[in-house]
Amino acid sequence: MPTAYRGRFAPTPSGPLHAGSLLAAVASYLDARHHAGQWLVRIEDIDPPRCPAGSADAILRQLEAFGLHWDGAVRYQSDRHAAYDEALAKLKATGIAYPCDCSRKQWRDFAVYPGWCRDRDEPPAGEHAWRLDVRAAERFGGAGAIAGWHDRLQGPIQQELAALGDVVLKRRDGLWAYQLAVVVDDAEQGITDVVRGLDLLDNTPWQRLLQASLGLPTPRLTHLPLITADNGQKLSKQNLAPALPVDEVAIRQLLHHTLTLLGQAPPAELATASPAEQLAHATPRWSLANVGAAQSLRMATPFP
Repeated sequence: MPTAYRGRFAPTPSGPLHAGSLLAAVASYLDARHHAGQWLVRIEDIDPPRCPAGSADAILRQLEAFGLHWDGAVRYQSDRHAAYDEALAKLKATGIAYPCDCSRKQWRDFAVYPGWCRDRDEPPAGEHAWRLDVRAAERFGGAGAIAGWHDRLQGPIQQELAALGDVVLKRRDGLWAYQLAVVVDDAEQGITDVVRGLDLLDNTPWQRLLQASLGLPTPRLTHLPLITADNGQKLSKQNLAPALPVDEVAIRQLLHHTLTLLGQAPPAELATASPAEQLAHATPRWSLANVGAAQSLRMATPFP
């Protein structure tokens, strides 16, 4: 019997949602509901210096304001250190993770970390990070490459791990890195489908290798076009994307505009309808084919 659909939205609480993260939330929500599946919310707060107090709660309030109601309890990665420790221990035991005390300044002339610490005779004595040895891909895909995967929106994808380098799994300051945490949590939560932005496509080979190394399932993947502003720049917190509206009328208009950007062609009269009405109309009509595989979607700012 096929596994029931379980999707998720997993924002980093480095600030409130912006238009790009809202688009990912709406798309992942509709994809889950269209398939009569569950939609979970996970707060990826493993980097406290980047997560101002109150940001996680603000994100949850925003999701509710846009009618995006999740199933079950919200998961916080800051509560998951023991699970990440266990996964890293398995990778250490099989030689797939290795300690590294190299600084970024030391290898700044290289495009990716050159793997200097892979085969050291003695491990670092002081503070060090833990990296994933991408040569382990030879055990699972051959020739240092992941064989590839089929993205539900972007089609067949294949990427060379050697070109990405040995990603950090645990930082020298003791904080967990995204790649390991997301893989462990997706597996533990039984996530079958991940709908996220195209900017995370390059993360997939590392995550596939970690899943193979840890014996974990591989969710189906959908990578969405990115939202850009009038100047062509990606909307993100780093690029000071405008804050989402908080008044009810503007929320309705922005949700309608987001559905339009996603190619779902909501009727014009729904622009003044409640989020619940708009999502109820969009859910049975949701179509990835209508989203399209474009690299970016242009959103005028300020928002409509």
